[in-house]
Amino acid sequence: MLGFVFGLNARLGRLHFFLATVVLAIVMTAICFAIAMATLRTTSPSMVRPEDITHNWAIIAAMVFFGLATFTLQSMRIRDIGWDPVCVIPIWIALMIVDHVAAGRFPAWAIGQEHQGTMVSGLVNLVLLLALTFWPSAESEGAYTNPFEPPARALSKPSTSDQRLARVSQGTARSTWS
Repeated sequence: MLGFVFGLNARLGRLHFFLATVVLAIVMTAICFAIAMATLRTTSPSMVRPEDITHNWAIIAAMVFFGLATFTLQSMRIRDIGWDPVCVIPIWIALMIVDHVAAGRFPAWAIGQEHQGTMVSGLVNLVLLLALTFWPSAESEGAYTNPFEPPARALSKPSTSDQRLARVSQGTARSTWS
């Protein structure tokens, strides 16, 4: 069940991913605008301090929502490409952490003083964005309508783990060696 909440077991095609990303950007713009208007209504612009804004619960909730929505969309698209999001996303996060540490340790490698990453992280993010947007689906039959539907190849052939379970329980998936 948790796999479907985060999109680890669901699939999302290229067009659906692109449109969902555009809709998420529009929704987040509206949320940020509403938070900014609410903040400016309660205080005057000259009285707003950055430390007051960062402790606002609405900003934290918006950041969590955006992070989870982005994580879900990317996981669904990575699954559709045929990659395993359980492997791809932690590797990507680890690479970004190492890049951030390298940029802090060696400031000459950083993109600029205000940035906290190097050119490597920029290129990795660009390649990931291009792959998620333009890489074709792993399914050769073409488009499908239900993103929560398992791929056709998974229905036709039992997985390796299913075969192992069947062998252990003396099921029919036991291979016979002639």
